Amino acid sequence: MEKELTKAEEQVMQAIWKVGQGFANEIVAAVEGSAAYNTVLTVVRILEQKGFVAHETFNRANRYYPLVSREEYMQQQLSGFAKRYFGSSPRALVSFLVDKNEVSLADLEAITKELEK
Repeated sequence: MEKELTKAEEQVMQAIWKVGQGFANEIVAAVEGSAAYNTVLTVVRILEQKGFVAHETFNRANRYYPLVSREEYMQQQLSGFAKRYFGSSPRALVSFLVDKNEVSLADLEAITKELEK
């Protein structure tokens, strides 16, 4: 099942991935830009409902941790993007990036060398 985050959810999820596991104040501190404590906690609860985050309770404080890794989410999103726009063809995706000067031939050569290792 493909799960997608809203912009606000992704911002909070990035903070959770950065922290690894942490209490609300640590997550709020890791959120890029300014975000209200209550707003961040509301988003964290939504992320729990969506299955991205879980928590352990210590005394009366919750420590939150990701259930979906950053890499898993990136792969899912990239695969969905490639499927929707490039017919799941990595070649078509890379060709598009080269055509738009987002990836140079030198980049492609370096990537190829890395893959050959």
